[in-house]
Amino acid sequence: METTTQKKIWLSSPHMGDTEQGYVEEAFRTNWIAPLGPNVSGFEKDIEDYIGSNVQVACLSSGTGAIHLALELLGVGLEDEVLCQSFTFAASANPITYLGAKPIFIDSELDTWNICPELLEEAIIDRMSLGKKPKAIIAVHLYGMPYKIDEVLQISKKYDIPVIEDSAEALGSLYKETKCGSFGDIAILSFNGNKIITTSGGGALLSKDKEIRDRAVFLATQARDNEPHYQHSNIGYNYRMSNVLAGIGRGQMEVLPERVSARRNNYLFYKENLSGISGIEFLEEPTGSYSNRWLTCVLTSSFEMRERIRTALDHENIESRPLWKPMHLQPVFKDDKSYTNGVSENLFRRGLCLPSGSNMDQEDLIRICDIIKNLLR
Repeated sequence: METTTQKKIWLSSPHMGDTEQGYVEEAFRTNWIAPLGPNVSGFEKDIEDYIGSNVQVACLSSGTGAIHLALELLGVGLEDEVLCQSFTFAASANPITYLGAKPIFIDSELDTWNICPELLEEAIIDRMSLGKKPKAIIAVHLYGMPYKIDEVLQISKKYDIPVIEDSAEALGSLYKETKCGSFGDIAILSFNGNKIITTSGGGALLSKDKEIRDRAVFLATQARDNEPHYQHSNIGYNYRMSNVLAGIGRGQMEVLPERVSARRNNYLFYKENLSGISGIEFLEEPTGSYSNRWLTCVLTSSFEMRERIRTALDHENIESRPLWKPMHLQPVFKDDKSYTNGVSENLFRRGLCLPSGSNMDQEDLIRICDIIKNLLR
């Protein structure tokens, strides 16, 4: 069977505005091509102003690097244990291993598809009974949907275990009118090419503690001591964002509200056109949550139905993708401890991410929905 030559529709492609190029050209004009410069500090302030809640921002080369630094700043080291949401992308968990620590994976709940507070507390009690108090919790706002923030923060406070808030997919999402990225002891953002705004590659570390932010910047710039010569008393990393890429980010921040609105409209279109089909379900926003709807996801009635839809779209040159395969099912983490309830495995088996780019037009959405409706009816 030959694949169609129709226009390619990507799952989530970059969407440039009108001003990004101006910031980049200014970097070239002023010769600020070195890793740091006015675009970096400007982009950090733009994020701080947008998130609010007195957050301090350090722009970095990736969200993965931000999680790595967050773990190190919280004192995670060799043989320590870190509780990590299992239903997520590998970048949430991989940095735990960079430090020689061990991930302990926690399954999801059905209201948000994110870390289950009940299993989280069960895992903490169990690990502490073995004399292994976890050093941190990594909770993820998956697909832009805020996790159960009140419950997770209550557990964090009860057991004195800090939270790394993985907001890689959640810039523009809110919980009780407060922006995601402001709830954890440390939070992270991603500006990868498929995110709601992008700097091509990049990320950020956020904290309300200026000392944490400044320490992150120090470690991210090779931990160079304040000396006229190159002197290093700590191991550092090359994790700082470049001034050129930060220029793209400055322009992207100007259109972020439009991008959130477009993604949410995609979700509404899909829901209006597909929710009447037997076997198709959508994740609703719990009370108090406002999702940026980075990706619109559907739950089908079975693995077979998911695959029928995915392959039909693929045949028509349309990219879709199964929901994240849980970390506790990944070969690389097969020997790590997990606390599971079957939720994330079921979501992975039945769930599909539909094309959700903010640069899609109504013709694209109609085309996708018609393929699915014709297939299932």
